[in-house]
Amino acid sequence: MIDSVYVKSFGKINVKKQKNTRSPYRHQVEAMKALSKINEEQEFSTLVVLPTGGGKTYTASSWLLKNAIDTGKKILWIAHRHMLLDQAADSFQKYAYTEIMPNVESFTFRIVSGSTEHDKVADIEKKDNLLICSKDSLGRSGNISRLEQWLKGEDVLYLVIDEAHHATAKTYRRIIDYVKGIVPHLKIIGLTATPTRTAESEKGLLAKIFTDGIKNGKVVKNDVGIAYKVDLKELQKKGILAQAVIENPPTHEVYGEGLGAKALAKIQHLDLLPSELQEKIANSATRNKFIVDRYAENRKKYGKTIVFAIDIDHAIALKALFEDRGIKAKYVVSSIRDSVTKVSITQEDNKQAIEDYKKGNIDVIINVNILTEGVDLPETQTVFLTRPTVSTILMTQMVGRALRGTMAGGTEKAYIVSFVDEWNKHISWASPESIFEGDNDFIESKAGKSNKEVRLISLAKIEEFAKLIDANIDTTALELAPFEQRIPVGMYSFTYLEEPEEGFEGIDCSYQVMVYNSTLQAYEDMMAALPELFADFDIDEEYLPESVLKEMAERLHDAYFCGEMVPPYDEKDVINILKYYAQKEEIPAFYKFNELKREDLDVKKFAQDILAKEMTRVEEKKFIDNLWEHKDHEMLRIFFGRKIYFKKQLDIEIDKLLGVYENEDFSNLVEYGKRKLEDLTLHDLGKYNPALEKELRDGAFQKVKGKDGKYRCPKCGYSSSSRVNFQVDHIKPFNKGGKTNAKNLQVLCRMCNARKSDK
Repeated sequence: MIDSVYVKSFGKINVKKQKNTRSPYRHQVEAMKALSKINEEQEFSTLVVLPTGGGKTYTASSWLLKNAIDTGKKILWIAHRHMLLDQAADSFQKYAYTEIMPNVESFTFRIVSGSTEHDKVADIEKKDNLLICSKDSLGRSGNISRLEQWLKGEDVLYLVIDEAHHATAKTYRRIIDYVKGIVPHLKIIGLTATPTRTAESEKGLLAKIFTDGIKNGKVVKNDVGIAYKVDLKELQKKGILAQAVIENPPTHEVYGEGLGAKALAKIQHLDLLPSELQEKIANSATRNKFIVDRYAENRKKYGKTIVFAIDIDHAIALKALFEDRGIKAKYVVSSIRDSVTKVSITQEDNKQAIEDYKKGNIDVIINVNILTEGVDLPETQTVFLTRPTVSTILMTQMVGRALRGTMAGGTEKAYIVSFVDEWNKHISWASPESIFEGDNDFIESKAGKSNKEVRLISLAKIEEFAKLIDANIDTTALELAPFEQRIPVGMYSFTYLEEPEEGFEGIDCSYQVMVYNSTLQAYEDMMAALPELFADFDIDEEYLPESVLKEMAERLHDAYFCGEMVPPYDEKDVINILKYYAQKEEIPAFYKFNELKREDLDVKKFAQDILAKEMTRVEEKKFIDNLWEHKDHEMLRIFFGRKIYFKKQLDIEIDKLLGVYENEDFSNLVEYGKRKLEDLTLHDLGKYNPALEKELRDGAFQKVKGKDGKYRCPKCGYSSSSRVNFQVDHIKPFNKGGKTNAKNLQVLCRMCNARKSDK
């Protein structure tokens, strides 16, 4: 009777006695030398930056086998994807040779994650030399303490963070801080290909984690601590990475026309196509046939190919077409989200498909959200990009799958075939060409940064302009506001990880919050209050329930966002900031729009020209067309997006100059019953008179403000310089006839107000 089975999630690795036949490349030798130099320090935290295909895992594991395992030191290796964990374990097993490990004959390893194929945190044993863990499994509340016994008595620990541009998340920092509290000397190595592609705020957070680098042969503190870095072009010159041949066959398919503001924002911010658009692309028989025909007609040239597909439906359709043409193909997916397909894919199915691809049993592997970060498929000669993306990082990862050069057992040329559809011009798709431009450092030029800012403004304004031509929406206040007030003064820009659903992996969400003169002070006050707000809610988790986010957002509204704001703030912007802060515990970076040429958007001036010249309708149309098409007015096209939005705003400015708004009677003919504002709740009062709501709230807080500038609860004495943990309340309860006026309003701390309500 069988009572046990062999598993690959833990075990003992015996050191090989024979000589390792693989020799490291020059850049890998230099990276190892840099690590050895920084290893002279008692403790350090540094990055090793190698482009996709540069061998980050091999470089780090080989160096650690010699400098950690062979010297009796433990290793904690953390990554955020299950496939990265398996790849790391494979590398340690493959390259354990006596020539670099003369002092040990064997060592133990364990892979820990939420996957059924891996061990659990509870399985960790004191004797484990190498722990390879998913950050979510290890960092989850209650799990991290399992490291205490494993680390007890250790003087030094090597902590590796794979794909280290994700290390700014709270879970990673929680693990780092926990380990620091136990181990006297922590040595942190971050591995990444993309340290500078993140936003400035993320770079600032990375600099707090990775503090030590090497410059001119010496260990120094610098902006983001980097021990070693090599760029893509240098490795291409040496033949380690292949030369990219980029092809852009047009499909002549048209997508994205008529997309609403929310759909555009979802694409631009989350890199997610709306489901109906995914379905349309995936089910386009003409487009799919064009893709498969392209491969079939160039089969010898393209060779082993990875196809990046839209979704599982798309992968299934393409696989059937490839097989109809006699081309062996399989697909791999990170998850099955669409129950309509009725397809069940396991991790074992994915592994088998990848193994068949490596062995040459299939020519094409169709991928949905899995073969991006860290997967080693040197046989690949071509990638087909059949899904668009706005993410430069994702584009780099997809292109990198084919870049293994001749010196690294790959090919001299890598074919990058990007299928180009005709899209709404407001979507800033990433292109394969952009990956190879400049010095591959991905630091935006001043002009590039300015253009990106304007595109982001454009996306933010589309919804506002759409409202102006919607007869069902009252935009009177917006129309009356001077147009220059509706141009943002800056934005908060940040990235956070959405909470993974069970069985799925989370996605990176990029988000921008436009800030206007009307909301600037409120956001500044809110940001200053976030630490106290989170402390009051006693939040330690990285992902917050919607109910908690909603409650926090309401509290922030009451404290800072009441009163008339044109344009108004949007609660969803606040909620996204809260999601970011929950993960990073940092205020997102604020970017001022210094480069924006506001005179190019002076719609009032254009309106004055039309009236001064007393243009006829035909002349006015010609004038507007010339403005819109002229090369000097590109800012208008970018900012307004559609001519109809520009034309509507021009009409509004003309009406203002003609005094139309002054004479028009906006009152309704229906005679409604009247209720005094003081007989409404403070929230309801604010709907009718936001200025009065703000006056009443400010007045109530002024009563409890001391000479030290702090607000003080009259019941318990709790004090703070922030309003966020106080609430404005009625002295005589509202439901007992109390009025909403200055005499009947008081400020209590949240706890005292809750106790009062309980009574």
